[in-house]
Amino acid sequence: MIATEDAHGPHTYQKFPIAIVRGKGALVWDDKGREYIDSMGGYGVAIVGHSNPAVVAAIRRQAEKLIICHGSLYNDARAEFLDTLARYSPRGLDAAFLSNSGAEAVEVALKLARKVTGRKGLVAMQGAYHGKTAGALSATWSKKYKEPFEPLLEGVRHVALGDLAAVEREVDDDVGAVIVEPIQGEGGIMLPPDGFFKGVREICDKKGVLLIADEIQTGLGRTGKLWAMENWGVVPDVMTLAKGLAGGVPIGATVTTAEILNSLKKGEQTSTFGGNPLACAAGTATLNHIVKNDLPGKAKAKGRVYLDRLKKMGAEHFLTREARGMGLMLAYEMRVDMPDVLNDSIRRGVIFTYSGRTIIRMLPPLVITDAQIATAVRLLGDAVGAEEAKRSHASGGGALGRD
Repeated sequence: MIATEDAHGPHTYQKFPIAIVRGKGALVWDDKGREYIDSMGGYGVAIVGHSNPAVVAAIRRQAEKLIICHGSLYNDARAEFLDTLARYSPRGLDAAFLSNSGAEAVEVALKLARKVTGRKGLVAMQGAYHGKTAGALSATWSKKYKEPFEPLLEGVRHVALGDLAAVEREVDDDVGAVIVEPIQGEGGIMLPPDGFFKGVREICDKKGVLLIADEIQTGLGRTGKLWAMENWGVVPDVMTLAKGLAGGVPIGATVTTAEILNSLKKGEQTSTFGGNPLACAAGTATLNHIVKNDLPGKAKAKGRVYLDRLKKMGAEHFLTREARGMGLMLAYEMRVDMPDVLNDSIRRGVIFTYSGRTIIRMLPPLVITDAQIATAVRLLGDAVGAEEAKRSHASGGGALGRD
């Protein structure tokens, strides 16, 4: 499998040397039958757990009935999903354009901002990540993703997360929207300062621009609320969703008001696979499972357990800088580059992902158990300890100070 993918696939992913063939809940197994705790969760996609029974059953029923139905035709599975999504979305956001990925959802949001306001400019945050299609990439912060493909969209301005004065200054007559992640994922699990999003909401209202909340990684209960912006009591004008929205089936959604969505006229935005019955059936099952089983509440409680264990483990190691996050969206930051620790953790039986060179990121399924959390943190601690021992030996036995 590894040789075949390397020979015929792109070399654009940071590959780990394991081949995963099966999953259940917060566990996955490789082609040799070895079990791993999955704290990567497909970069947050496996939010209701791998092969969730309710989602599997919905996919099976729909696959036997109808897999594809273009948006030019009405469909029962699509109608049910749109109704369910509207019922659970923030107040007033009762309409959605359905696509296939988070980047596509962001592209639609940017189009809506231009169409509604007539302005082409955009204010985004430093450290932001919104995807790698041209528009979404323009709003993304990292130069390493952008520079090979410039020029991108004109008129995008980045300000420091938390700097309300900069937002106020940059939102001028050329700007149609401000886009934010409730918590920056790729940026290192960075939370905003208190009052920032309420201040951004007030600026957008005063200046007549849209507030776009990118909930692709933070939504669906991950932070302890169904939608992360609820943690700050703010309702955006547009919300982008993807990742776990259909339990692992590719899907994207740009959720907004009917008035904003209907600014798009016939033919201005379509998608061959967007809103296909299979993804919609999976999406309805996923949303209902999240709400009926109070996965947001469980994420809040389990997130406290996970973060507390990370902090206690981190206090025992001099390579630890900080553990932080909200709900089950967490980061363990080291004082040194973390790839060796990440790979050693996998060898020990737990899979994490990363944010930059020094940050190990946790995006586990919300169904992860307390026992699995305890084991994951213990194995991470063992890997950190092994790295410390290696570095101490290399330095001749001297301790490496915390500073």
